[in-house]
Amino acid sequence: MIVLTAFENNLESKLDPRFGRASGFILVDQETNNHSWLENSQNINSAHGAGIQAASNVVQNGGKVLITGAIGPKAFMVLNEAKVEIFTGDTSKSVAENIEDFKANRLTKVSSATTVGLG
Repeated sequence: MIVLTAFENNLESKLDPRFGRASGFILVDQETNNHSWLENSQNINSAHGAGIQAASNVVQNGGKVLITGAIGPKAFMVLNEAKVEIFTGDTSKSVAENIEDFKANRLTKVSSATTVGLG
């Protein structure tokens, strides 16, 4: 399962640069290419812990690959422990374009947090 941060529930949505406070996540089944939406509204205005909660939701929903703009240290730790591969996507492109870039090995794999967490 590929999980991408997105502003809207469609493949033409731009990639949301945020992880923990992303509008939501598009989950794409790598075998069937079917996709679904995972709401993240509960974390958008969260005072703290948004990254950890979002990471837990990704893991619980079968995420194996995450494509996002940036990831904080606590979320990175949760995803790394769950063996989720994390890639930096291009936030100027659509979700669909980022999926194609992933399949063509054009995305950069993240080996540590790319931003400071907000708490």
